[in-house]
Amino acid sequence: MNFFRGVIGGQQAGAQPSGVETIQKLCDRVASSTLLEDRRDAVRALKSLSKKYRMEVGTQAMDHLIRILQTDSSDSEILGYALDTLYNIICSDEEEEQEDAQRRQEDDIGAQFTERFIQEPENVTLLLTMLEEFDFHVRWPGVKLLTALLKCQCAQVQGIILVSPMGVSRLMDLLADSREVIRNDGLLLLQQLTKGNAAIQKIVAFENAFERLLDIITEEGTSDGGIVVEDCLLLLLNLLKNNSSNQNFFKEGSYIQRMKPWFEVGDDNSGWSAQKVTNLHLMLQLVRVMVSPVNSPGATASCQKAMFQCGLLQQLCTILMATGVPADILTETINTVSEVIRGSQVNQDYFASVNAPSNPPRPAIVVLLMSMVNERQPFVLRCAVLYCFQCFLYKNQKGQGEIVATLLPSTIDANSISAGQLLCGGLFSADSLSNWCAAVALGHALQDNLTQKEQLLRVQLATSLGKPPVSLLQQCTNILSQGSKVQTRVGLLMLLCTWMSNCPIAVTHFLHNQDNVPFLTAQISENLGEDERLVQGLCALLLGICIYYNDNSLENYTKEKLKQLIEKRIGKENFVEKLGFITKHELYSRAAQKPQPAFSTPEHMLFDHEFTKLVKELEGVITKAVHKSSEEEKKEEEVKKTLEQHDSIVTQYKELIREQDAQINELKEQMSTLISQKDQMQNTITQQLSQIQQHKDQYNILKLKLGKDSGQSDSGQVNGLQLEELTLLKEELEELRKQHTLLNTQLAEKDTLIASLKAEGVQLSDGLTAAAENAELLKELESLRGQVQTQAAEISQLQRERQEVQTRTEAMAAISGEAADLAKVTELENRLSAQTAETNRLQEEVRRLTESRAAMEKELAAATSTATILQTEKSKLQQEVAESKKEQDDLLMLLADQDQKILSLKQRLKDLGETIEDEDDLDARDQFDEDDDEEEEDDE
Repeated sequence: MNFFRGVIGGQQAGAQPSGVETIQKLCDRVASSTLLEDRRDAVRALKSLSKKYRMEVGTQAMDHLIRILQTDSSDSEILGYALDTLYNIICSDEEEEQEDAQRRQEDDIGAQFTERFIQEPENVTLLLTMLEEFDFHVRWPGVKLLTALLKCQCAQVQGIILVSPMGVSRLMDLLADSREVIRNDGLLLLQQLTKGNAAIQKIVAFENAFERLLDIITEEGTSDGGIVVEDCLLLLLNLLKNNSSNQNFFKEGSYIQRMKPWFEVGDDNSGWSAQKVTNLHLMLQLVRVMVSPVNSPGATASCQKAMFQCGLLQQLCTILMATGVPADILTETINTVSEVIRGSQVNQDYFASVNAPSNPPRPAIVVLLMSMVNERQPFVLRCAVLYCFQCFLYKNQKGQGEIVATLLPSTIDANSISAGQLLCGGLFSADSLSNWCAAVALGHALQDNLTQKEQLLRVQLATSLGKPPVSLLQQCTNILSQGSKVQTRVGLLMLLCTWMSNCPIAVTHFLHNQDNVPFLTAQISENLGEDERLVQGLCALLLGICIYYNDNSLENYTKEKLKQLIEKRIGKENFVEKLGFITKHELYSRAAQKPQPAFSTPEHMLFDHEFTKLVKELEGVITKAVHKSSEEEKKEEEVKKTLEQHDSIVTQYKELIREQDAQINELKEQMSTLISQKDQMQNTITQQLSQIQQHKDQYNILKLKLGKDSGQSDSGQVNGLQLEELTLLKEELEELRKQHTLLNTQLAEKDTLIASLKAEGVQLSDGLTAAAENAELLKELESLRGQVQTQAAEISQLQRERQEVQTRTEAMAAISGEAADLAKVTELENRLSAQTAETNRLQEEVRRLTESRAAMEKELAAATSTATILQTEKSKLQQEVAESKKEQDDLLMLLADQDQKILSLKQRLKDLGETIEDEDDLDARDQFDEDDDEEEEDDE
């Protein structure tokens, strides 16, 4: 221990060892000492020397310190010292200002040691494991060390953490630490971890980061909070910016709704702290990230909808119209509102209805335009207002019409200031920036809207007293010819190009003034300086628009004459070269990158984003139009006419094909319906055949029973009756077989009909007639009529058999002779009378069916080939089959009742002492009688 006292603080006699020697001895002690206390003291000493001798400690002690982390993980104190020492080696915490060269040197040293540390990925994994330690002296230094590693070698460390099991999840646990120091440093660590790595950003988001961060922001006081709120917002920006997956997760998780309370401001907005301004600025940026124009249109639209529904847009508009809001916050709020309403009709309509709290109330758009054309307002604020106006009119034809309407004579109100008046005032003011902004804003009111371009031609301006009014178009060309500032002329030329593109009427109005074309040709043909090149290019573009969109209504300025004028006074090659000055300008590419105007100085405001799209669209077609000869144009016109005719023919054929497709689909549907009906009828017929067979079986059994009962009184009569019944049964069996064969034949015919319907449906487009189809359908109807007739015959047969049963029942009633039984028999006779009436009703029904069949034959004779009539006939037949089925069911019920009555009569006969034979005895007796008959025949 005396050694350490001498190294650290003790004053000993003799020469003091140098720092390098001391560090070497301490490293030897760390490596060789067996006692934990000695190693701990040595590491503590290295920590105290690591800031002053950063290079020496890092070079000699890093490997020993890593070994300490691996072997002494059970002692939190030595781990804390080792982690602090490594942090001092990798990151310099010198607070005093350093020169740039010295700062770069320090950063290079940190990067070298970081690279050495992460050469073994296990070191980073070991560090992640230590973050699970709850001890403050281990966890906090570990968080700081990992943050320093990410600052120095971000991509490499991110890759190691990404492949480490549960690596990101361990870091997310830092946000739940109750110690604010660790939680706050954990936020800084996650900020570094999520920079530029979409995979890690997704993992962090799905580890419930949004919920935790929003909870922390709420706990810390939202915009009134401190630096912790700022760190949370920076981390949220890292997670959401340019990450569509996380943006969708944020929206679907209803986290947009939780942003609304952030923007609640009071009436007194004076004295905002710098931290509050920073926090609110980041919150506004977070909203803009969700609705940025670079996002996919679908995602942006859904976020805009959610912001309107939850009231976030309304809250932003409240800040927009509030007093006392700092200028930079007001500017960022205008930009945020701009992107929230951009391209969203609902949001744009709401913004149009917002009024400023003034007396009298004025629309927010008017108040903002007043700031834009006021040269005393800050430059960034005027740019933000212009961007807001552009976003309000983006894909908003309704808003465009409202703006242009304020310029028309019939809608001008002299008692109030309108948007159109402010734009005209800015367009012709002495401030060139106001001229440019007003021209660009007015151009956006005409963007892709032919109706408003034509309406703006009606605008008349009173230039001075006593002089007649001039049109807005003419006034713009007058200002151009006066040689104003470059920025003013560029703005006016962009307005004219936007106005006349795709509007032949505006081109005709422009060419009607005899001075306009000579002015443009003079501007293009002159050799001017660098500043005037852009004006020359825009003049060439305007003249090219006059050629390309010329309808040749003016004889002096047809397409051909304008091209001849260019060739004589300018030269085609020179004209194309001047036209190319626009896209070659250094500010053109900058304006084409994004919709928001972003200029460092007012002098750089020369191009509008939407105008760069127009130039890109028109440059090629104008170049071709200038080089084309009149013969080529005539050929092109002829080709266009031919193409139009061809298109009309193609359209006719398409319509014909659509009609045929509709007919084919309709026939296919009808065919499917017929197939289903055929299947249903086949099932119905099968069921009816089964039921008829059951009925016949029941009748046969009933006949046998009745034959046995009557055999007791007269055996000879019974034998004759049995022979008769046997003959009838054989005949019925033969008839049923014939019916079965007939039904099979009908089913085969139906299958053939379905196949023919399919073939006819496929060949319908070839124009085949429906005669064959009608014949097949008529055959099918004939077969169905045959089925109805067969069923009617079966019903008649069943009725005859029931009559026989009634006769036998009466005979049995006469045999009994008992008074009590006579009453029962009388009751049975009444019931039989009812059954007879029912039989008559059935006969009447059969007659009605016969008449219906005759009516159907008449209808078929007069029927057309339409499938609707055929389907109606089939429906009628189905109804008749259903009625027949119902009648058979009723008859079956009657037979069942009759059977029950016969059984009861037999029982009563037995009770009266009459002998009733069973079925088996009857069968044996019948067989015996048959044998006797055969013997008699043999004897004879």
